[in-house]
Amino acid sequence: MDKSLFISMSGASQNMLAQRAHANNLANVSTTGFRRDFEQARSMPVFGETLPTRAYAMTERPGTDLSVGSMQETGRDLDLAVEGEGWIAVQAPDGSEAYTRAGSLNIDAFGLLRTSSGLPVLGNAGPIALPPADKVEIGQDGTISIRALGEAPNVLAEVDRIKLVKPEAGSLRKGEDGLMRVEGALEQEADATVRVASGFLESSNVNAVEEMTAMLSLARQFELHIKMMRTAEENSQTTNRILQVS
Repeated sequence: MDKSLFISMSGASQNMLAQRAHANNLANVSTTGFRRDFEQARSMPVFGETLPTRAYAMTERPGTDLSVGSMQETGRDLDLAVEGEGWIAVQAPDGSEAYTRAGSLNIDAFGLLRTSSGLPVLGNAGPIALPPADKVEIGQDGTISIRALGEAPNVLAEVDRIKLVKPEAGSLRKGEDGLMRVEGALEQEADATVRVASGFLESSNVNAVEEMTAMLSLARQFELHIKMMRTAEENSQTTNRILQVS
């Protein structure tokens, strides 16, 4: 069988993986604080007992686009948008520390401050727990102040501070759960230079037009791979007929 058939087959299968990456980006175009994934393909030579005369395609995700999305005003006190670089520290389901830009926060029935996906937000000494309050305010540095039940409107008490970090961009890796982590699972120290804006949310940095254009281009490439596979099959059949005649 012609080896070009296997080359075309590998190209088609890896092309589908590339489409999956763009489809995931497109599906999260409205997800708060989402960071799109890059995608690229490269040729991989095949080495064996013979000379490397063939090259197979391989799709890979070289990283995540960490560019900042636009800020959208909501007017809600528990909505946060990180200004510029920086991340909100949360506790992942496995108990480890992870980072997100999705700042739509809520207070559950036990007083724990959580993200919209239910992850506890970390403070100075672990997950933040708030006492019952009439009002909750979050300052630019992440400081949480509350007005306790029955207190005067001008009486605010500082209870905790959201852990805001700014790790090196090159050390961050996105997990399958969409959370960012630092290589080596190292917990980061709080960075006092990170600022947040209360009453705002950060949009996804996905450009829907670019993602759709990329998916259309990949679909055409997939069709070309299928055409090459059919051509390889036709060549094989023609060769068999010639051998039968001879």
